[in-house]
Amino acid sequence: GGDPWGNAQNRLVLLGKILRLDVRGQAAYTIPPENPYANDSEYRPEIWAYGLRNPWRFSFDRLTGDLFIADVGEKVWEEINFQPAGSSGGENYGWDILEGTHCYEPPGDCNPAGTIPPIAEYEHTDSCSVTGGYRYRGTRYARLEGVFFYADFCSGVIWGMHRSESDEWQQAQLLDTDLAITSFGEDQDGELYVLDLEGGVFRLIAAGQE
Repeated sequence: GGDPWGNAQNRLVLLGKILRLDVRGQAAYTIPPENPYANDSEYRPEIWAYGLRNPWRFSFDRLTGDLFIADVGEKVWEEINFQPAGSSGGENYGWDILEGTHCYEPPGDCNPAGTIPPIAEYEHTDSCSVTGGYRYRGTRYARLEGVFFYADFCSGVIWGMHRSESDEWQQAQLLDTDLAITSFGEDQDGELYVLDLEGGVFRLIAAGQE
């Protein structure tokens, strides 16, 4: 807890990172030559992005290739991070300098230079652990097009967020459930599902439609 060894900011260890590996047709993985640190001895070459605590979960937009990363907080703040499809990697999402947009190490007067702020965060009240989902690209519910869904494991609240025409991320609470939401699912048509700790699988629909 708290990353006392500073692993998430240590470029020579794999903890606290997202890794990018080539596992095709090899006895062991190889390093994609496009990785940002493939030829940098001060970094592990597997690293694609760093400064993460416990991503649960991350997913790609099936239409654009954008990457959404829900990162579970330590004490107070849960966050959603974003990496556009055109990224060449190497982003530092801040942990354990920051928890969300707030100083963690040190707790005051930290230096966030070079870090990428989250596109959304929420505070622990009745909440405890973010569960990342998917951006809706199905065809059944036009009003949900482009909305990224995520939830909180403890509260059962489900949020949706989308990017406005002015390029700003806007979020809203959509559902208040009694589920312990452990994950989301996406079928071959882009329709979305919610998974509960007790084994339930629920399909997300637009209000007023079945």
